[in-house]
Amino acid sequence: MAVSALYVDRAVANMPEVGNFQRCLGLEPIVVDGADPVYRQVSGATDPISRGKEVLFLTQNRGAFVRDCPGTRNYACCGYRILHVGTYCTMDCAYCILQSYFHPPVLQYFINHPAMFAELDQVFSEPRISRIGTGEFTDSLIWQYWTNLCQKLIEVFSRQNRAVLELKTKTVAIDGLKALPHNSRTIMSWSVNTPRVIATQERKTASLDARIDAARRCQRWGYPVAFHFDPMVIYEGCETDYRQVVIRLLEKLDVDRIAWISLGTFRFMPALKEIIAARFPDSTIAYGEFITGLDGKMRYYKPLRIALYRAVADAIDKLAPRVPLYFCMEDEEVWKKSLGYFPEDTEEGIGRMLDRSAAELCGLDRTWLK
Repeated sequence: MAVSALYVDRAVANMPEVGNFQRCLGLEPIVVDGADPVYRQVSGATDPISRGKEVLFLTQNRGAFVRDCPGTRNYACCGYRILHVGTYCTMDCAYCILQSYFHPPVLQYFINHPAMFAELDQVFSEPRISRIGTGEFTDSLIWQYWTNLCQKLIEVFSRQNRAVLELKTKTVAIDGLKALPHNSRTIMSWSVNTPRVIATQERKTASLDARIDAARRCQRWGYPVAFHFDPMVIYEGCETDYRQVVIRLLEKLDVDRIAWISLGTFRFMPALKEIIAARFPDSTIAYGEFITGLDGKMRYYKPLRIALYRAVADAIDKLAPRVPLYFCMEDEEVWKKSLGYFPEDTEEGIGRMLDRSAAELCGLDRTWLK
């Protein structure tokens, strides 16, 4: 799926970046008054989710650019912050929550960047360490094909010492980042999975080997890196497959330049099951042994999650024992039965553990480690 229609909010129609998109895409902009005409056009399609990946809407972010990660109720959170640069994605993963999160899902890019950078200046003056990422509501690097946003952000973050930028992706769109003076303030990170999951559930994404190779290149360019095993999918033989991913990954990288690794199994709001069935008829990921979690999401039966986590955590510990390992949205019991401890029982906590890693690896001001 390629972008086939370019809509522009009249409020930003005169901004120079509109012309950049027009030239890169070879499309004549359709100027609209607000988002409603775009939403109607996408909602009226036979498959709005697919159509939303083909329609790009340039507009402005009328809310906060920097937001706290929404996390989930009753599960431990790491205190991550989101830089809200746009929405949706050109790739197409069966499990993607964005398919049901946005109504309708539309590929949006916010171009009122002066407001964004002013907001970041305020964040950089706060008496704390911040871990900030652009990969919550979109993929961090898909915009590299049309913009130099990542280059601008990397440069801005390089000039301060209280925050790190995490660029999370399933692509290998890193060529434009090679010679930048990043000052180690940007962490390049990849979502990783088994080759089976990538081949069957992650359309239009880079292969596992391609992601690992991109991470190696970024390390050679001086960037710290990070990895997210999320969402891990349970199937027959999955423990062996995930252990092999760990070995392929960590044997090819400098583990001392890995900021953190996260683990999280597949969880979803019930409404996503019908969407997966309609759009990915061969997928079986929504038909495992699930129960309703405390946050209303469907989650694998807890003993199954713990068994997989233990297998992967043991493999990581053998090759990279000093790399911080954490769970995304898991409870105290899972932490203790999988890793033997719960960070919130200690003085440090999950957030402080990751802040400390960011401070040490990225050269942040340790005064703000609280």
